Amino acid sequence: MNSRTVNDLGWMLDDLLNVPEARHAILLSADGMLRAHSEGISRDEADRQAAALSGLQSISRSTAEFCAREESPWQQTLVEFSDGYVFLVAAGTGAYLAVSASPEVDMEAVTYRMHKLVDRLGKELTSPPRQDAVHHAGRPV
Repeated sequence: MNSRTVNDLGWMLDDLLNVPEARHAILLSADGMLRAHSEGISRDEADRQAAALSGLQSISRSTAEFCAREESPWQQTLVEFSDGYVFLVAAGTGAYLAVSASPEVDMEAVTYRMHKLVDRLGKELTSPPRQDAVHHAGRPV
């Protein structure tokens, strides 16, 4: 798959970078595959971050019982570093949206923009089943 095909939604992610101090945005699937990335981050770096962010989301989901007595669906993870933040939100079935930002970012503005983008795109951000799914009797399983 070429970088143009992978990044058809990249222009929509660029809108998230209109928040002052937002750095990069990545759209990824649950299995860590890059779906799109904003301008200013290389495809290789975006691929690497998509894999890492998929793991972060998985770990976050597995700690849901620590937050609630019952299973609570994961919605968002925020990681703080000395040089900034990483925001990770659910973006439809099997898709996640991540934004990195400097320490001076307006955190509320970033999360608001991320959720508005997820709402606006709806099905666009839902990861379809992989094309290489196992077939049974000539039909995808």
